[in-house]
Amino acid sequence: MGKVTGFLEIDRQTHKYQPASDRIRHFREFTLPMSDEEVGKQAARCMDCGIPYCHGPTGCPIHNQIPDWNDLVYAGDWETAISNLHSTNNFPEFTGRICPAPCEEACTLNLEDTPVAIKTVEQAIADKAYKLGLIKPQPASEKTGKRVAVIGSGPAGLAAAQQLGRAGHEVDVYERESRPGGLMRYGIPDFKMEKHWIDKRVEQMSGEGVTFNCGVNVGVDKTVEALVAEYDAVLFCGGSETPRDSGIPREGLTGVYDAMPYLVQQNRRVGGEPVQSSGWQAEEIWAGGKHVVVVGGGDTASDCVGTAFRQGAVKVTQLDIRPQPPQTEDKLTVWPYWATKMRTSSSQAEGAIREFRVATLEFVGEDGVLTGVKCAEVDEARRPVPGTEFVIKADLAFIAIGFAGPFASGFLADAGEGVKTRADRRGNVSIVADDERYLTSMEKVYAAGDARRGQSLVVWAIREGRQAARAIDLDLMGATTLPR
Repeated sequence: MGKVTGFLEIDRQTHKYQPASDRIRHFREFTLPMSDEEVGKQAARCMDCGIPYCHGPTGCPIHNQIPDWNDLVYAGDWETAISNLHSTNNFPEFTGRICPAPCEEACTLNLEDTPVAIKTVEQAIADKAYKLGLIKPQPASEKTGKRVAVIGSGPAGLAAAQQLGRAGHEVDVYERESRPGGLMRYGIPDFKMEKHWIDKRVEQMSGEGVTFNCGVNVGVDKTVEALVAEYDAVLFCGGSETPRDSGIPREGLTGVYDAMPYLVQQNRRVGGEPVQSSGWQAEEIWAGGKHVVVVGGGDTASDCVGTAFRQGAVKVTQLDIRPQPPQTEDKLTVWPYWATKMRTSSSQAEGAIREFRVATLEFVGEDGVLTGVKCAEVDEARRPVPGTEFVIKADLAFIAIGFAGPFASGFLADAGEGVKTRADRRGNVSIVADDERYLTSMEKVYAAGDARRGQSLVVWAIREGRQAARAIDLDLMGATTLPR
């Protein structure tokens, strides 16, 4: 814990943002760093709550030892703080920026709506560690002679590769895109996380002996059979990338797109890569000077909103079929779990118009070009209410209602029936592998991350990658020192 009476004496404070009028003019991160002294004060608010729900199963999926490193930051011991944080989390600079912080929802102080600023402190520890030169390659002292292929370089693949490399195995990472990072690089906008943070970790991992093979689409450029023959273990960490079918009629209109191709294109622009070669969408998508409608209420929809504003959209409307949540939750019935309440992202705060309890009936247009989105209010069962139809003007529309599983092409197509998959009642497809061994139905082939558990958070992907690495190390060596 931090200061014994800190939570009584110090008010909660988090990062401030650049004004919306300034930040929408660029694609860089826009949080204003806090001083070491301010961060130390926030860490001091961590109280002796008895049971730290923040790093239990309801708070942090990777079980960050939050009270411990809060106390270390309060004491000014940044070196031990980053060592403690790294013991559970390979990439705190990622999670400190893009995790929604269920740990803060589970904080005991959240019963008073003033949780410890855990996410802010976590990011500060990682950033301080880089400034102090504390994040360096940690190569294995001995090599095992075993070879492991990791398919996909998102957070699950990176975490697994780093753990396996440090265990002494020879690790080759195969990435379909031209640079490592997966959807963390190509799906998450730079204004939420600049991609040099990924580059720093790739450089560290390369120094630890991990080899990155980019531009290789496993199942197309290199067969699964060849990988299984060449390596002692193969770990598939492809993301959940197939857009969920909206069922909304669009009649072949131009101007209607799934969200991910749009986000990928902009990230490639910012990264100086050719937009047209992304493989996601042939035509270039641009929101400048247009009326934009985003269908969906989650993080991906919010990312589309922020991207559209930065491209110069005239107006952005976000449609959510769910009812507007309450401003505050009933703490005694929800805490320490994630609460359904009114949340406004930084992108939505930049001027988005949010419509709740609205069903998207169809996209309408003239001469094959989108002109509007036909909507209707919905009842408690989310069924359109007759007579409530209306049309929102739109030159550009994005469907951001989630993802149904990994691409059916590539790895899954090439593996065929050798790798079993399952579908839930919503049609979401995932690879069959338990969360103990992470082994698929194909010998020597493992799966982790969104491909196994379904669309989820970066922090869950890191946990899956770490645990899969431990399972593989145990299978290959008969024993392991890697943590679960």
